[in-house]
Amino acid sequence: MSSSDIFIGETIGTAVLILLGGGVCAAVTLKRSKAQNAGWLAITFGWGFAVLAGAYISTSLSKAHLNPAVTVGLAVDSGQWGDVPFYLAGQMLGAMIGATLVWLAYYGQFQAHLTDPEIVSKTSGEEGMVDQDSAPAAGPVLGIFSTGPEVRNPAQNLMTEIIGTAVLVLAILALGLNKGLGDGGTGTLMVALVVVGIGLSLGGPTGYAINPARDLGPRIVHALLPLPNKGGSDWGYAWVPVVGPLIGGALGAVIFQLAF
Repeated sequence: MSSSDIFIGETIGTAVLILLGGGVCAAVTLKRSKAQNAGWLAITFGWGFAVLAGAYISTSLSKAHLNPAVTVGLAVDSGQWGDVPFYLAGQMLGAMIGATLVWLAYYGQFQAHLTDPEIVSKTSGEEGMVDQDSAPAAGPVLGIFSTGPEVRNPAQNLMTEIIGTAVLVLAILALGLNKGLGDGGTGTLMVALVVVGIGLSLGGPTGYAINPARDLGPRIVHALLPLPNKGGSDWGYAWVPVVGPLIGGALGAVIFQLAF
C-alpha cells in the first residue's frame, strides 16, 4: 500500500462510515424524518452497517482501519508506525466530509427541527447554562454529530470509552488468528457485529464513540455549520471520546500481546 492509497482509502471509507452512522442518528432524532424515535436498536444496527459498508469499500486500498484507535492499536501490536499519520489524516478528513454529507442529506429536517417552536423554546431556556465542566450545554442536534454522556462523570465516561475500545481492538486482533475467517469478507462482517455488540452492551453511558475521528471530526463540523439555534458543541467533554479510545486501542493491543 502506498501512502496515497492509505489516505484515499481512509478518507472514503470513514466518510461512508460517518454518513451512514450519523445518518441513522439524524433519522432517529429529527422532526419530519420517517424514522424519528426509532430507538437505540436502530442506532446500534445502523452504526454496525455503517462500519460494514465503509470497511468493504476501503479495505482494498487501506485495510479499512477507519478509526485512529484501531490504527494505534495495530501499530502497538506490529511496531510499525510509519503509515500512522496518513491513516489519521484520512480518517479525520473523511469524518468531516461524512458529517457534512449528513447535513446535506437531512437539510430540510435540520431546518424543520431547529426552527420548531418547541425546540427553539427549549434551546433558548438553556442558553447560558453551564455543565459541571464549565462548558456550554450541548445543542439539540449535537448527538447527531458526536457523543455525550448520560451521567457526566469524566472518570467514568473515560473508563467506559477505554473498555469499549479495548474490546473492539482485541476482537479485531483476535479475529486475525482464526484461519479462513477473512475469506470472502467474513472478518469484516464479524467486526461490524462486534461494533453492534459494543453499542448494545456498552453504549448506554456515553453513546460509544470508540473512535476519536468519529467524534472529533463531526463535532468540528457541528461547530462550523450554519445551523439555526444549534446550541453548543460541548467542547468541555470533547477530550473524553478522543483520549479514551486511544488509550483503549493501545490497551487492547497490549492485552492481545500478553494473552496470545
